[in-house]
This record gives sequence, structure tokens and C-alpha cells, in this order.
Amino acid sequence: MVNRQLEMVYILMNKGSVTAEELAERFGVSTRTVYRDIDSLSMAGIPVYANRGKGGGIRLMEHFVLDRRLLSKEEQGRILAAMVSLRETGASQDIRILEKLETFFKAEPLDWVAIDFSDWSGRRGELYGQIKEAILGRHVMAFDYYGQYGDMMRREVEPIQLLFKEYTWYVRAYCRIRGAMRLFKVLRMKRVEVLEESFELGQRHHVEEEHPMEGEHPMEEEHSMEEEHSEEKAPENPASGKEGEPGEIILRIDAKEAYRVYDRFEEDEITVLPQGDFEIRMRCSVDDWVYGLILSFGPSARVLGPDWVREELAARIRRMGEMYGR
Repeated sequence: MVNRQLEMVYILMNKGSVTAEELAERFGVSTRTVYRDIDSLSMAGIPVYANRGKGGGIRLMEHFVLDRRLLSKEEQGRILAAMVSLRETGASQDIRILEKLETFFKAEPLDWVAIDFSDWSGRRGELYGQIKEAILGRHVMAFDYYGQYGDMMRREVEPIQLLFKEYTWYVRAYCRIRGAMRLFKVLRMKRVEVLEESFELGQRHHVEEEHPMEGEHPMEEEHSMEEEHSEEKAPENPASGKEGEPGEIILRIDAKEAYRVYDRFEEDEITVLPQGDFEIRMRCSVDDWVYGLILSFGPSARVLGPDWVREELAARIRRMGEMYGR
């Protein structure tokens, strides 16, 4: 009830005048309940009153200012924490709002999160600033983009969101070349420009269905649109004949790789063996990404099954050996 009454105050502050019927519909209660809430607010010192008849409605007295006592200490803390989160995205105007709220609540915000958009070399900070400028200003972006198989194409997109998922930053945008929404990996975006041209949000920026792309690994990318790939087909794998099919892969990984095991796999996929090694049961669609993941463990990982995955991995290792004269 208190939350409903507090929201009523905010609605009245924003709209000026609202009918009891509108509030009743908004909160799913009767008009009698609305009037009881108004009485409770009046008794609590909120200058709210109701005018009946034509043109009437529920109003706050002019020049009313919200008393911070309406919010509990916990609620004040959560608001400040939320503003800290916005500040970490680099929004300078939010820093000023945060300072005002600190004074209003007479409380120091808890710096519970820090976000550094640059890499360790510091070279990518400017890129994220460009992305932010384009998204907030609704400006078209142009950049060279490398597809999954290394092909590069100049793109013009209408960006609407910066997304972080599974260790990776993406830009969610409407691609004018593809004529559809896409996710672009930030690391593959080169020579980025923010154009003067602006755009209006419309139906084309909505995503209705999830369509994982061919060759996409569900552990790495699972999202509401296709990641932007090249139209080129992935090379076929005649050795296995099962490329891209979902199945369970069983791995044995040495105990010394524990930090990577817990970084990469979920707990229900991991079994710790008596000697400390790990047995991993990973259900996924087998593709180049999966083979690359297994090979990244080097001699610390062995495929226990299925046989066709082990055979394909052995063939890839032989080809690698031939490249180095072995």
C-alpha cells in the first residue's frame, strides 16, 4: 500500500491532476481505495486534495516538494546506487544529478560498481565514447566490420544499445545493408565514424524472434537476433559429417586448469574427479568455436567422446603439425 501511495505522489507531481478513476485503473483497485489512499497521504502531511465535478481531479498543492522522509534509508541507498551505475557509463549529466541526490538524501553513495570500457592498452576508450555518442544522439554509425570468416565490409547502422554478454561487448543496431537488426562485436568494428545523419526509432528497431545463426555456439552467444556474419558459407567438414549438430562432448581437463574451468563452464557441467582433474560434459552445437576452445587448453585437455569429435580434433592437430614441419 505504501508503495502505491508513493507512486501516486509521483504521478501527481508529473501530471498535475489525475482523476480517481484513472488512478484506480492504473493500480487495479477501486475508486474508494484511491480516496482512502488520498486521505492517508493527507494525514501524513502530503498536501493532496480532490476537486469533484466537471474539470475536477486529484491534485497536489502548487510548489509542493517531495520530502525525502517518504523514502526509507534502503530505498535512498538503492536510488544512489542506481545513479552510480549510470555515472560509470560516462554520462556527465548523471554526475550532476547524483550530486544533487547526495545533498537531498544527506548520504554518500556506495561505489559498488566500476566500468572501464578501455582495454589494458587504453586504446579503445575513444571507441566506446563514439558508440555512446551515436546511441544517445540517435546518430548513424559507419565502420568496417570483419565477419566470422575474415571478410571485411563497410557498414552503416542505426545503433540503439551497447550490450555486454558472455565476456563480449556488442552493439545492437539496425543494419542498413542487411535491412534487419544485428549484433556487432565491438572488437571487430574498425575505423568507426559517427555521422551527422540522425534517425528516428521505429518498428524496424524491434526484435520479434530469436534466430541463432548457423555456426553460432550457444555458450558464447545466445541473443535475440543474429550476430552479424558474412554471407559466405563455412567450410564443410567431411571428416565428421556432423558439423553444427547438437550433442554432448565429454572432456577431461587437468587440475592445474581449475581457474579456466570455472571461468568457462557451468557448475552442473563440471565433475571433480578423485585425483583433482575435471570431467566436463558440455552440450552444444559442435563447430569451429568448440574445437578452438578445446585446443586452447593444449595438452591439458582430452576428448573422451564422442569418437567423431576426437577424430576431427586429431585431424586438426595433424594439420597444425604439418604447418610446422612435423
